[in-house]
Amino acid sequence: MNLEFDDPYRLLLLLVIGVLLVAYVAVQSRRGEYALRFSDTSLLDTVAPKRPGWRRHLVAVLFLSAGGFMIVSFAGPYRNEIPNRATVVLTIDTSLSMGAEDVAPTRLDAAKEAARDFLADVPESIDVALLSFDEFPVVQVAPTNDRSKVAAAVDALELGPFTATGDALAASVQTVVDTGRPTRDDNGDPTAIIVLLSDGAPTIGRPTEDAIADAVAADIAVTTVALGTPFGEVELEDPDAPGNFFTEPVPVDEATLENVALATGGEFFSTDSFTDLAAVYRDIGTTLGEEPVRRDVDDWFIGFALLAAGVTATLSLLWFQRLP
Repeated sequence: MNLEFDDPYRLLLLLVIGVLLVAYVAVQSRRGEYALRFSDTSLLDTVAPKRPGWRRHLVAVLFLSAGGFMIVSFAGPYRNEIPNRATVVLTIDTSLSMGAEDVAPTRLDAAKEAARDFLADVPESIDVALLSFDEFPVVQVAPTNDRSKVAAAVDALELGPFTATGDALAASVQTVVDTGRPTRDDNGDPTAIIVLLSDGAPTIGRPTEDAIADAVAADIAVTTVALGTPFGEVELEDPDAPGNFFTEPVPVDEATLENVALATGGEFFSTDSFTDLAAVYRDIGTTLGEEPVRRDVDDWFIGFALLAAGVTATLSLLWFQRLP
C-alpha cells in the first residue's frame, strides 16, 4: 500500500515512541541489575515467585504500538486508487506491404515508433496488450502494466506474408474478453478498446464481417488506423525465380478499416505520417485513462490503535490485575 500524508511532518512524533521504547529497555536493564544484588537467588524466588517476564514486555509493546498508530492517523494518511483499469490492445499489421516507404522510414517502422511513444505517455490506469498479424495473429504480450515488456515486443516485430485481418480482430476481441473485466464503466464509457493498424485489404483467413460480429457482441469498440498512401510500393522476390525481384503496388485500403470502426462504434483514422499516427495514439490514451481517486485510510490506523489499546488493557487486567 503506497501511502501519502496530508502532513508528513507529524510523523516526527513517532520519535517520541522511539524514545519511550529506548527508555523502557533501559529501565528493564536496570531492574536486572537490582535483581543481582540479592546474595541468595533462592530468596528472590521466595519474594517474587511469579515474575511476569515476557508478558510485561508484550503489554508494553502493544501500548506503544497503539500510540504509534494514533500518530500515523494524526498525519492524515491516504492513498491514490485507480477506480477502473482500462485495456488497450494494439493490433499491428506486419504483412509485407508494411515495408513500403511511402511513410518514412517505412510503414512498420513508423507504427513501431508511434507505439513506443504511446507506451511512454499512456496513463498508469491502462493495461496494454500487443498483437501482431500477417499470415495469422500472434498475441505478443497479454494485457499488462509492464511498459518495457510491451516496448521490447514492439521492437521485435518483423514482416511476414499475407494479411489475416479478420483473424487478428477476432483474436484481439478474445484478448480483451480473457481479462474478465467489464468493457464499460458505470457511466457507460468504454474501459477497453482495440486499436487496429493496417494498410491493406485482407488476403487470408476469417471474413472481417464475422470478427466484427464478435466485437459487437462483446461491446468492444475498435478504432482503426489506415497507414499509408495510394502510391505505396514494395520490392518482392519472385517465388518462381529466386534472386529476381519485382515492384508490387500496395495502396492503402481505407474501406475495410473504416467499415470495422463504424460497425463497432470506434473511430477511423487515415494517415501517412508518423506525427499524425503518434497523435492518434496519444488521444486514445487520454480518452481511456482515468485520474486516481483519493482514499483516506486514517480510519484504518485508528482501528489498529483501538485494537492494540483494547488488547493491552485486556492482557494487563488478566495478567497483572491492573490497567497499564
